Amino acid sequence: MLDICLLGTGGMMPLPHRWLTSMMARYNGISILIDCGEGTQIAMKEKGWSPKPIDIICFTHYHADHISGLPGMLLTMGNAERTEPLLLIGPKGLTRVVSALRVIAPELPFEINCMEITEPEQTFSFSGFRIEAFRVNHNVICYGYNIVIDRIGKFDVERAMSLNIPRNYWNPLQKGEIIELDGHTYTPDMVLGSPRKGLKVTYCTDTRPTDSIVKNAAQADLFLCEGMYGEPEKAQKAKEYKHMTFYEAAQLAKSAGVRELWLTHYSPSLIRPDDYMPEVWKLFPNAVAARDGRSVELMFEEE
Repeated sequence: MLDICLLGTGGMMPLPHRWLTSMMARYNGISILIDCGEGTQIAMKEKGWSPKPIDIICFTHYHADHISGLPGMLLTMGNAERTEPLLLIGPKGLTRVVSALRVIAPELPFEINCMEITEPEQTFSFSGFRIEAFRVNHNVICYGYNIVIDRIGKFDVERAMSLNIPRNYWNPLQKGEIIELDGHTYTPDMVLGSPRKGLKVTYCTDTRPTDSIVKNAAQADLFLCEGMYGEPEKAQKAKEYKHMTFYEAAQLAKSAGVRELWLTHYSPSLIRPDDYMPEVWKLFPNAVAARDGRSVELMFEEE
């Protein structure tokens, strides 16, 4: 199970009932935050989630509405007596930007490790999941992210028994280990079926539509995509400032074959996003004008 919460849905500036865009994911005891604008801590409080167990923070880019909440977040983690290291992932310049922000958060009881994205597409692998970063098209260097959980095939008990593999080696084989035993070599593919469908969430803000987004969001279970403007007359403004309209996001979702689309990162001038959804649904029916705190528990498909 993968828990997803869109903590805030605002772009540019926080509003009384709309915090800046940020997403938190929880899987198998690991917590991942993507973007950390002003007000992210309040959004987390409203959700009832704690910043202390955050293991990884990813940044799409370094505009203030996506990173200005970091110093306060770090101080809150420190005040909660966190001691575990924190991993930060972001475009080139991450170490310099974080060092500058830490002028106002200089003393922390935990280590911060920065991993900078150096390629147009780059994968960071962890135990049980991976984070895929892919370049998008904004007026500064900006990346979208996938959180991907692969799922191995089912363990074939009969096959394992026919090979006389002791039961205490079954679990290591399921975890991908190779077993050397009495002159025989046993590999995971000998006792595992075909890989099963996993889970994939794509998060993408501050960009024009690109082929890279379609490619990387392909078949995602959930696609969180910016919809800066719902008003059709603001299409030219979206192009000028390297943002997207609701309709462009819906077309990306359709082209990528995603299961569900959540629109986010609204302009402060966009008061009622729902008003524009009927036209969006004509392009992609399974779309939602997300609000702060919208959550879902994504489950693996049953056999």
